[in-house]
Amino acid sequence: MEMLLANPGSTERTRVRRIPELAVRDRSALHAVLDAGLVGHLGVADAGRPYVLPVAYARVEETVLFHGSSASRLFRLCAAGVPVCFTVTELDGLVLARSAFESSMNYRSAMVLGHCGVLHGRTKERALRQISEHLMPGRWEEIRKPSAQELKATAVLELPLDECSLKISADGPSDEPADRELPVWAGRLPLTRQWGDPVPAEDLDPAHARIPAYIDRWRQRTS
Repeated sequence: MEMLLANPGSTERTRVRRIPELAVRDRSALHAVLDAGLVGHLGVADAGRPYVLPVAYARVEETVLFHGSSASRLFRLCAAGVPVCFTVTELDGLVLARSAFESSMNYRSAMVLGHCGVLHGRTKERALRQISEHLMPGRWEEIRKPSAQELKATAVLELPLDECSLKISADGPSDEPADRELPVWAGRLPLTRQWGDPVPAEDLDPAHARIPAYIDRWRQRTS
């Protein structure tokens, strides 16, 4: 029998307390935010001092996968089972209110708490492919695969989506009644993400200068 996972914000640690009406308790919405992001931030404490690392990642079902150097002190801590906090935030725009206090941002922000597991062997290689495909679908089939030495130098971790929260802000400004008569423009300034034109490597063989179709597909999909 398949075990159902708790919705985001279901634990005391993940319950949204600041502006709780922005909390989203839909697991499919959590998946959508994680799938939309390209960079996450992994937080861990070492000897009582907090550190945060930016990492490439991929969501696969109910886990998040990320990789780093096997020589990294922080990755070794994560592999040893210390508690971690993983976040992904997508900025969607600025909220320009008539007052500084009410000015804010539109965003989608996911947070995952838990302990990492270490992947090995075929599972590790498959995870590296999944991370690559999250960043650029279709690329893995074309590039050289990691060598044994490269695999040894790379740590691949997985973090289950067992305890998480999701917060989404998508509305316009909420000014105080007294401020609505001020001669100040108010509204939202949406932010869109768009890839630029591909820039070939200086040492690229002219025979390989044709831009792969998967790059054009990815640019169109994410613009």
